[in-house]
Amino acid sequence: MGSPPTAGSVRIAELVATLSYAADLGLGQPMYHCMRQTVIAMRMAELVGAVVTDREATYYLGLMMNVYCHADAAEQASWFGDDISMKGDGFETLGMNTAQTLSFLLRRVGSHGSGSQRAKRLAAFPLASQKIWAGWLATHTTLGAQLAERIGLHDAVRVGIRQAYEQWDGKGHPLGLRAEEICLPARLVQLAGPLEVFSRRHGVEAARRIAQKNRKTQFDPALVDLFCAEAPQILDGIDDVADWGGILAAEPGSGRRVVGAELSGVLEAFADLADMKSPFLAGHSRGVANLAAEAARRSGFSVDEATDLRHAGLVHDLGRLGVSNAIWDKPGPLTAVEVERVRLHPYLTDRMLARVPALERSREIAARHHERLDGSGYPKGLTAITLTPLDRLLAAADIYHAMIEPRPYRAPLDPDRASRLLRDEAGAGRLDGESVNAVLAAAGHRAPLRRKWPGGLTAREVDVLKLLARGNTNRQIARRLDIAPKTASNHVEHIYSKLDVASRAEATLFATQNGLVGSFEPAI
Repeated sequence: MGSPPTAGSVRIAELVATLSYAADLGLGQPMYHCMRQTVIAMRMAELVGAVVTDREATYYLGLMMNVYCHADAAEQASWFGDDISMKGDGFETLGMNTAQTLSFLLRRVGSHGSGSQRAKRLAAFPLASQKIWAGWLATHTTLGAQLAERIGLHDAVRVGIRQAYEQWDGKGHPLGLRAEEICLPARLVQLAGPLEVFSRRHGVEAARRIAQKNRKTQFDPALVDLFCAEAPQILDGIDDVADWGGILAAEPGSGRRVVGAELSGVLEAFADLADMKSPFLAGHSRGVANLAAEAARRSGFSVDEATDLRHAGLVHDLGRLGVSNAIWDKPGPLTAVEVERVRLHPYLTDRMLARVPALERSREIAARHHERLDGSGYPKGLTAITLTPLDRLLAAADIYHAMIEPRPYRAPLDPDRASRLLRDEAGAGRLDGESVNAVLAAAGHRAPLRRKWPGGLTAREVDVLKLLARGNTNRQIARRLDIAPKTASNHVEHIYSKLDVASRAEATLFATQNGLVGSFEPAI
């Protein structure tokens, strides 16, 4: 028998399973969709006699294939309106012919905005659509593979993620691989995802039909034939095994665990993933986490308490992935229905982390970051008697950091004004005065400006990258920096080349990880 787990350690499988809930939310599917598709793929892997490495890659790919499907949600929402419902309904296109699929997409493109905006999108979409889809899928696979590397998964998992959107007929993206050039784990999970959706929504026969319809085009014909022959066995009792306990029990390999700095590194990766939901959020979770932890340190909290608080800051916005960018990026007031959807996101964070015992304290703090002392917060309307000192610190850090960041309805506030407004919240009885003072004291000591910029960037390229990460177009960057649009475009090209990235999302992740946007950094 192996030695008992280190106190406070977490299995990587627990963390990846938690992340699968984020993918479920981003895809507009019920939680456990990714777990169910993983079980389907793993059962098929067993039937075809997959080797251990392929089974391990299939397991993690099933849980992680779409974790970065929100990386360009702002762009998706600009084309289709509600990005989440678009992806949720998008599975049905597998059963459509070309004309029906085009009609589905054009209805979405023309579903929102003013008449002139709809007309402009409808005119541009037919010509731009192929490039748009290819770019998004390339971004999802690139960032997903980087995430797998950051959390220490096997090379085969990273390969599987990079090939997750290839097709049997060679018409997939981004590599154009065909047939058995595509690794077995990717072929298994590509098929398992739609099978899970169609069997759940429409029954086993519908799943068989959708597999046969796309046989030799999207899906491996041998795997389709296997499923059609063994569907009852493959889907048998899936509701009983595709849950938290079942998915952890199905993990191949040794069950690697992380603790201490390794655990913090994984949660930083989760924070970066959550903040990719909107350009206005780039670096937000890292910034809140660092600011709150610094405030805790200065206030005399223990190292363990400050660590729990920092971890809470890193994960506090995971639930944002369950709300459409049509809401997060809306430049005007929200409707009552939209406000209610926003108020759900701390609850979603809570539910995503509920089954990870080692993160229980951080989860509780994270779930309360929008609660207020006077009971006016959400999602539970808790009051001062319930909210702990760490809860209060995170709430104050989150508000302050949000105020000094841009939002779709306002520019970032000057730190002095943000300080006054934060004190006003304490004076009104919504925030704790001592916590506000601690956060503002911590925020007054930032690291000095860097003279040597990461990635070999120049100071001007850093200015451009900051604006790019916030979702500005080349023309908008040019106006903000008082340069020609062509000059802005050249800067963006140089940035992409220096950083070896191919999309705004990848450049944003670099900026976030290197503290160029959002992240508060305590003085050394």
